[in-house]
Amino acid sequence: MRKSHPVRRAVLAGAATVSGIVLLLSLKPASDPGAASAAGGAPPAAAQSPQGGRGAGSGTVTGDAATTQYGPVQVRLTVSGGKITGAEAVQAPKGGQSDRVTADAVPKLNQAAVAAGTADIDAVSGATYTSAGYRKSLQSALDKVAAASAGQDSGDGAGQGAGDGQGQGSGDGGQGQGSGDGGEGQAGAGQGTQVLTGDVARTQYGAVQVRVTVSGGKITGAETLQAPKGGQSDRVTADAVPKLNQAVVAAGTADIDAVSGATYTSAGYKQSLQSALDRAGG
Repeated sequence: MRKSHPVRRAVLAGAATVSGIVLLLSLKPASDPGAASAAGGAPPAAAQSPQGGRGAGSGTVTGDAATTQYGPVQVRLTVSGGKITGAEAVQAPKGGQSDRVTADAVPKLNQAAVAAGTADIDAVSGATYTSAGYRKSLQSALDKVAAASAGQDSGDGAGQGAGDGQGQGSGDGGQGQGSGDGGEGQAGAGQGTQVLTGDVARTQYGAVQVRVTVSGGKITGAETLQAPKGGQSDRVTADAVPKLNQAVVAAGTADIDAVSGATYTSAGYKQSLQSALDRAGG
């Protein structure tokens, strides 16, 4: 019996050693840096990947192509934080004399759009039609930006609710004037901002069409989408339209004086302007 004790001890010691090794091997993966990285490193990386919040009000927007007498004009904007940071002409008149006009006018129009932040920019001398087409396409791009912003605002519940006595739903980007069905809604901004296009007015020398921007119930901008052109009309339009645009912003109504030497254009302008203001409820 006494001889068996050392053997038993050796067996027990061996068994204990094997058990210890097995235990150590089973515990080793928990301290493995790779395992720790997989357990703790992955979630932060996944949490940093979405950039949805930074994308709001930012991106590239292409306006509709505007047809002019010398060819289509189409503008693409880069917008960041709701502001224009870049502008380029995707399409512009080309061929013959148009190449020179486009090369001179487009860079100036791009710079003007970024500087102004709106479509209310001056026409480039010698490029009346290209400038008009540029502004029209630019405005359509800005309309898309405004519509997207209005959609985000209404989705956040920032619009005026039906219970605030204004009669607008929060989801329609409505206007503070109760119109609710036109222009770009500025949720929570009281009377809001609208871009309103008047009807086309026919004159003896051609069509006249006006677009106005109304903010807080006041006219803050005006532009002419269509005006008489060709021959003597080009000179008359170039002289009269800027004066009419300035006059309507200053007056705030369609009751403005005709420009001397542009009686028909002035009459058509006021007619289209009034139809635009009628859409704003006044």
